[in-house]
Amino acid sequence: MCQHQPACPSAGSTDREAASPIASYPEQGWTLLCNGVLLFEDTGELLPDGQIIAPHRDNLAVAS
Repeated sequence: MCQHQPACPSAGSTDREAASPIASYPEQGWTLLCNGVLLFEDTGELLPDGQIIAPHRDNLAVAS
């Protein structure tokens, strides 16, 4: 899918979120990456093969 040089990470790579966005709809909460991954605002993902990746925000402890 990706025409960039060097090529963006594939949808199966652990760094797949580093691929370039080709469509972004922040008002709807999603971005389509050039590797075919749909990245959602809550950090969940939908891979091109239909696999769902659950949201994975870092749980940062807030100092009080």
